[in-house]
Amino acid sequence: MTSFPLAIAIGLLLFLVISGMRIIKEYERGVVLRLGKYAGYKEGGLAWIIPFVDQMIKIDMRVITRDVPPQDIITKDNVSVTVNAVLYFRVVHPDKAVLNVEDFMYATSQYAQTTLRSILGQHDMDDLLSEREKLNLLLQDVLDKRTDPWGIKVANVEIKHVDLPQEMRRAMAKQAEAEREKRAKIIAAEGEFIASQKLGEAATVLSNSPNAIQLRYLQTLAEIATEHNSTIVFPIPIELFKGFVHTPDPEKYG
Repeated sequence: MTSFPLAIAIGLLLFLVISGMRIIKEYERGVVLRLGKYAGYKEGGLAWIIPFVDQMIKIDMRVITRDVPPQDIITKDNVSVTVNAVLYFRVVHPDKAVLNVEDFMYATSQYAQTTLRSILGQHDMDDLLSEREKLNLLLQDVLDKRTDPWGIKVANVEIKHVDLPQEMRRAMAKQAEAEREKRAKIIAAEGEFIASQKLGEAATVLSNSPNAIQLRYLQTLAEIATEHNSTIVFPIPIELFKGFVHTPDPEKYG
């Protein structure tokens, strides 16, 4: 007779032990509430809580990635754009994530949307297109400070896409084309300037050496004769041949 109550007691004890066992994954933490009051948290592995007294809430400690939905933003220079981003964050204090906010994922997402609109609305459209890295760091810093009371660490914020109005795209395309044409004209003008300098230097050298002029003239004739198989007659001033022809002295033979 005494063995029956003992068996019941042993069975009840085993039931309590088994029902209180919890398996926590390595990347999770189990926040324990005992009769509604915070009683610490459990690390990864096998844990035990008091059945019907303790409540365990598991929190994922890994980096969480969330898309920030596209937000309509009016920039500082009154341009209407649509911007979306990607948010990377993780829980560093599981107790704060449970006790200080109802749903930390939803709250962080809403904060990201409002912060995206308020921060980017303070900058010009050119900054959105050319200063993304700077704006990413600014967004990350603001969000990290706002979510710190919830035990959230914002690792990074990346602006993913900036959607411009169609008329703004056409204006930017025209501006880029005009910029390319300007650079091409500048390069061509610089080339003409350098060429004129070289021609001026060559002219200076030739003017200081009459024999060089004659040799250059004959070289030009040879090039023309090679390229065009035809007979070309040039009126050549006799002065060009003074360096090649010896003129007798009239007084010597006079």
